Amino acid sequence: MHESGGRMEVIVAAPRGFCAGVERAIEIVNRILSSVDPPIYVRKEIVHNRHVVELLRRRGVVFVDSLEEVPFGGTCIFSAHGVSPAVWEEARSRQLKVIDATCPLVTKVHQEVQRHAQAGNTVILIGHEGHDEVLGTMGQAPGRVLLVESEEAVERLEVEDPHRLAYVTQTTLSVDETRGIVAALRSRFPAIAGPRKDDICYATQNRQEAVRRLVRDDHIELLLVVGSANSSNSRRLVEVANAQGAESRLIDGAGDLRDSWFASIRRVGVTAGASAPEDLVREVLDHLRELGGVVREHTVVDEVVTFPLPPELG
Repeated sequence: MHESGGRMEVIVAAPRGFCAGVERAIEIVNRILSSVDPPIYVRKEIVHNRHVVELLRRRGVVFVDSLEEVPFGGTCIFSAHGVSPAVWEEARSRQLKVIDATCPLVTKVHQEVQRHAQAGNTVILIGHEGHDEVLGTMGQAPGRVLLVESEEAVERLEVEDPHRLAYVTQTTLSVDETRGIVAALRSRFPAIAGPRKDDICYATQNRQEAVRRLVRDDHIELLLVVGSANSSNSRRLVEVANAQGAESRLIDGAGDLRDSWFASIRRVGVTAGASAPEDLVREVLDHLRELGGVVREHTVVDEVVTFPLPPELG
């Protein structure tokens, strides 16, 4: 039972959860599952969410780290995070039937990298080392892409020609953090070229803005972010809340909740990363209701974005 002397308010952020790229990727897998006998193979995790991956694994999806694990001539889906041209070449050499679930917004960044590299520019990629999306983006122009993760890293950059530079960003970064890194790049390299429109995806920006509003307008004390630890955009939501002065916890689902967290909390915010399914959010809200929480939704913007399926599945 809640101990703060009044009813606990639970404010749910909207938008939250699945973005159009994730919905498209999961729909691609579902379409293939309905038309091809399992197993079907997916390179890496289709999206970074443990529950989604486990559900698909139970239905006959085999997640692989390398295409060498896919039988010669088999069917393989590339994840929403995208891959390098070298991976496509390996798939052709193994005569795999590939269905590409790369998010169209990631593909846009890939095309920017290719265009700048072909023009003779060095490309600075703002992103997190080792992330699947970053690996695919750097692979668009091997040797021509330099990765930076912080403003401090910008100061350490060594480039061949400061007049032939461009930058792109990972799509799931913190808007605020990225703004600072871009400013540092422009300060040190005034001639650097950037994307006409921000690379950070609409869904990432919307979810971060919703968290800012929960902290600022609803004065939440604790934010629960439903998402897996390897989800970049989910971790950024935690950081945004912390930067605004609210405590935040990343949880995979209701099973991670501890009732002691809420003993003296008056207002709790709930959101979900772009790869977290809504049923996990509902289970969290059900648990908070059992603790006496009163749930309402705070809508910041209505999302209407959709992406078409690949032509072979349309």
